[in-house]
Amino acid sequence: MMGSQYVIAIDQGTTSTRAIIFDHEAHIVATGQAEHEQILPRAGWVEHDASEIWDNTREVIGQALSRASLTRHDIAAVGITNQRETTVVWDRATGEPIAPAIVWQDTRTQDLVDQLAADGGTDRFADRTGLPLATYFAATKIKWILDHVDGARQRAENGELAFGTTDCWLLWNLTGGPDGGVHATDVTNASRTLLMDLATCAWDPELLEVFDIPEAMLPEIRSSSEVYGTVHGSQLLRETPVAGILGDQHAATFGQAGFGPGDAKNTYGTGCFVIVNTGTEIVRSDNGLISTVAYKLGDQQTVYAMEGSIAVAGSLIQWLRDNLKMIKSAEEVEELARSVEDNGGAHIVPAFSGLYAPYWRSDARGAIVGLTRFVNAGHVARAALEATAFQTAEVLEAVNADTARNGRVALEELRVDGGMVANELLMQFQADVLGIPVVRPEIVETTALGAAYVAGLAVGFWSDLDELTDLWSEGQRWEPTMEKPERERRIRLWKKAVTKTFDWVDDDVRDE
Repeated sequence: MMGSQYVIAIDQGTTSTRAIIFDHEAHIVATGQAEHEQILPRAGWVEHDASEIWDNTREVIGQALSRASLTRHDIAAVGITNQRETTVVWDRATGEPIAPAIVWQDTRTQDLVDQLAADGGTDRFADRTGLPLATYFAATKIKWILDHVDGARQRAENGELAFGTTDCWLLWNLTGGPDGGVHATDVTNASRTLLMDLATCAWDPELLEVFDIPEAMLPEIRSSSEVYGTVHGSQLLRETPVAGILGDQHAATFGQAGFGPGDAKNTYGTGCFVIVNTGTEIVRSDNGLISTVAYKLGDQQTVYAMEGSIAVAGSLIQWLRDNLKMIKSAEEVEELARSVEDNGGAHIVPAFSGLYAPYWRSDARGAIVGLTRFVNAGHVARAALEATAFQTAEVLEAVNADTARNGRVALEELRVDGGMVANELLMQFQADVLGIPVVRPEIVETTALGAAYVAGLAVGFWSDLDELTDLWSEGQRWEPTMEKPERERRIRLWKKAVTKTFDWVDDDVRDE
């Protein structure tokens, strides 16, 4: 182990940016956090100010170091984890973004997706990329910026512009920005662009041509665990190596010690994301899951995964708070939901941006169904929590179908993490509708921890995966209590509710 006793992880999420310092036993030493604005200029559009995110990153690093009474000399490495697919395009010379960052939830590029899918369907590029054609991924967002910002396409072709997801944006700024900043991303983030060949982990020239994106603006694809560069100039962490990058869901899997084929976790955040490790084999799903990269450590073989992505989970609770004013804080939703015994027959299907896995229905929009005069605010709160559990159950159903096809046994338990796992009512209901135990680890900040782990491995702070496995410990376990007939009835009603959201967006009805 090196002389420096800590690793710092930058967790650049959808709603906030955090810096978390970990010690060698993977305990949290200090945290800094700052929220950034959610810019919603019209229905279906979701934007962030990338400059605000960079300013917040520097602020939260300072907060964490100050609260721990540490300096750069105490930090062995910096790891980065990030909201995936969110697209930033900036001027290499000035470091200024040329447009607002387009967030992964944004659906403005649906017309382009439809045009591309007209020739070969939504799975047109799935064999190469592991991904369906969807507004979710970065490629159509890049093209939209190039097509709608004056002069952007020519400047990109001239090499004047750079693209990156937020990990890449932070790495470039940390390592110097216009003054020699490293323009690179890791394989997990590159695998979410619709531009990377999953087998070779390289940008695909044919896909770049289809999406009309100049290769000159793309970052170099690197492994998830290596020294990309050192923090530049007068920054608080100057000369500290930036040594690990993982997209947020991949980082959470890594932080849960999901290193072996069949290991699975679900992260309950803004959205919900189930990832199942498939080892060094790319497994194709027949049931609406994505094939993706789990991680790549240095020059070792790439490790792959299947993923079920759910667009709306915690953001549904935010919607109850901010749009409907039903609660004053997200934490209040559990108390409100406990005021009733069940959902009163009401279901909320939060297809705010269409439905992701396992349906991939861009034409769907959110619905509340089963309403009677009996339904009150408690039933709505409970239905909102249950929506996350039901969506997860459908993704796990797809996972089990795919694993059975590949000769593997069904999942016997689900490891969980993310902000919503503090909600014990939700965790118990999740175990009930799955019919298997749900396990929360001792350290629930697994996303930041995963980023710390890959950075620490790169500089020798931790020795190997076995050491990291030994650091994982169970915090709490929920056993299913619901009888099978009732579970099957509840899931049947949920699936019926989901069908009521289909075919809403058509030629006559678009997001206003």
